[in-house]
Amino acid sequence: MWSKRNQAAEELYARLLQGFDEEKKGICKDPFIYEADVQVQLISKGQRSPLRNILNENDIIFIMEKVPLEKEETGYVEEIQSEETAISDFSTGENVGPLPLPVGRARQLIGLYTMAHNPNMTHLKINRPVTALPPLWIRCDSSDPEGTCWLGAELITANDSIAGIVLYVVGCKADKHYSVHLEDLKNSHKKRHHLSTVTTRGFAQYELFKSTALDDTASASQTTITLDISWSPVDEILEIPPLSSTATLNIKVESGESRSPLNNLHRQLKFLLVLADGLRTGVTEWPEPLEVQSAVELVQEFLNDLNKLDGFGDSTKNKTETVKHDTAAVEHSIESVFTARGDLDFAEQLWCKMSSSVISYQDLVKCFTLIIQSLQRGDIQPWLHSGSSSLLSKLIHQSYHGTMDTVPLSGTIPVQMLLEIGLDKLKKDYISFFIGQELASLNHLEYFISPSIDLQEQVYRVQKLHHILEILVSCMLFIKPQHELLFSLTQSCIKYYKQNPLNEQHVFQLPVRPTAMKNLYQSEKPQKWRVEINSGQKKVKTIWQLSDSQPVDHLNFHKHDFSELTLNGSLEEKMYFTNLVTCSQVHFK
Repeated sequence: MWSKRNQAAEELYARLLQGFDEEKKGICKDPFIYEADVQVQLISKGQRSPLRNILNENDIIFIMEKVPLEKEETGYVEEIQSEETAISDFSTGENVGPLPLPVGRARQLIGLYTMAHNPNMTHLKINRPVTALPPLWIRCDSSDPEGTCWLGAELITANDSIAGIVLYVVGCKADKHYSVHLEDLKNSHKKRHHLSTVTTRGFAQYELFKSTALDDTASASQTTITLDISWSPVDEILEIPPLSSTATLNIKVESGESRSPLNNLHRQLKFLLVLADGLRTGVTEWPEPLEVQSAVELVQEFLNDLNKLDGFGDSTKNKTETVKHDTAAVEHSIESVFTARGDLDFAEQLWCKMSSSVISYQDLVKCFTLIIQSLQRGDIQPWLHSGSSSLLSKLIHQSYHGTMDTVPLSGTIPVQMLLEIGLDKLKKDYISFFIGQELASLNHLEYFISPSIDLQEQVYRVQKLHHILEILVSCMLFIKPQHELLFSLTQSCIKYYKQNPLNEQHVFQLPVRPTAMKNLYQSEKPQKWRVEINSGQKKVKTIWQLSDSQPVDHLNFHKHDFSELTLNGSLEEKMYFTNLVTCSQVHFK
């Protein structure tokens, strides 16, 4: 028996050490299988941790879980779960995500991990000194009375040697009615660790905004704005964070929300990306038009209207009509947040018409043929903003003097011509917002609007700038921050995107004063509230947490737990989830 246990500890250590060494060498490895029933994954520092909803840890860890069903060996018999267990029903055949191990199996694995690192176990065939491996966390099926959903083990090191280990137990329960007292938690921690005094630190997270899909089939553009608050000491369970707390805004915005005031601008950006892809690949996938009339008809009407104005395309004369028709103006209630420009020049008005109606390469050629012929005949002498370097602008300036270069409307030239005027238009839209709101200067924006770089890179940087705009407009709409905060957020986003690729999943964090946010959170219930009790040792702690969403992704609580809420619809019956994290410390020497 002991020889088998020793061999199991040696094999587990060797396999984990191999995975750890590969991670240090930068070798990207998929999860690996241990003893047929266990899957092991190494979560690198900075990666999204499955423990993030319970422990505020961001270091490298090993995660163990049950092997996914499709990877199990043929003939492997699933242990029948009792009705009381709180795990998922896998018989549905649905994608159930990560799977937990039985609590007994998890304890066995934690025991082997502990044995392998114990320096007193000199009979084990492990090279000395033993390399300290990252912490091990194991998903559990919550089948014991304590509702254990995680077991963890983290080494204690001193002077480059292993001095002991901290063993963690994480329990999770679904409670409509929870009852806990802070003094009881503190006394329990003191008794467990033989302490006379403890410190407490609180954490609360408030959901200030979260976008919701209009229907089940809508592709959700996820925008979330949350406020994290931490403070010390804590006086009572679920207390409102004091104004002396430390607070951070977390902002994640995905472009394309259909109800956003930027919806029309985002549509234009998407059309710009279609043109850029077409220029790069030679294949253009034209989107569905917004206009009933064809692009050729719209352009011809536009040229006729300009001709009636004696050929001078001064958009300021019909500003109201242009904004109303061509930019699909934003909703009246939010115009103060982002208002479409009213000073569109000839090329910009042309872009608005063509980007909503062009459906083929032939449309492009016909439209530009009409424009060039009108310029050559002198029917129009359109007005342009200064600073444009597009091919169409060059031709218009030449037309003022009665001589124009011959431009063959073939190959990629028509696509490039439309792309150039679209780029110019969108850049001016962004400049107008950032400077008009006093959030950035031209120097700040130079990286994003420079015309001296490759056309494809210009499009990519404009896409980054649009995402910054989406972030700012979301904040202005839903949390209405002071200008000082908006300015700081703008500079933070600009700095990030000068150094990083476009990433709409990135969470931008911004320190804020609780006094500036108090109206948004003091009367609201937090989506997560946590108290941590310790005695100055970072690893030795007791944590109690309440959350309104399931904090563990490998458990699925029974539907009957929610039946009362379904029947009476009362907010008082909302399900909450409690977590209790306790630990014990073992010294090897």
